[in-house]
Amino acid sequence: MRHANRGRKLNRTASHRKAMFANMAASLIEHEQIITTLPKAKDLRPIVEKLITLGKRGDLHARRIAGSRLQDDAATAKLFDTLAARYAERNGGYCRVLKAGFRRGDNAPLAVIEFVDRDPDARGAADRARLEAEGAEEAA
Repeated sequence: MRHANRGRKLNRTASHRKAMFANMAASLIEHEQIITTLPKAKDLRPIVEKLITLGKRGDLHARRIAGSRLQDDAATAKLFDTLAARYAERNGGYCRVLKAGFRRGDNAPLAVIEFVDRDPDARGAADRARLEAEGAEEAA
């Protein structure tokens, strides 16, 4: 019996699952919208929502917990500075999962997971900045 065993195994070991969700949460915080499979998106939502609740707490202990779960200093800083202020008045429900059809290669169900009231310019902003920096180096 599976009493108190929440979540899906996703055909991965526990350490792989933990690392995958840490990477996905950091990407979601950075880009504010990511496309993944539907089961992964459904399992990622409670993880990210708990991280935003930690960001709203804002104390040092919450920052250290979030940093240990994300393993990304930039994502942790954005979580506590930008996202915590954005969702200060909201009591949960920070993310939404939208179905996005099926993947061509294996027909896996896809989903878009995004923040409610997201910043549309955040998606791909790091990539655009990197390309602009490379273009400036080539011009110089």
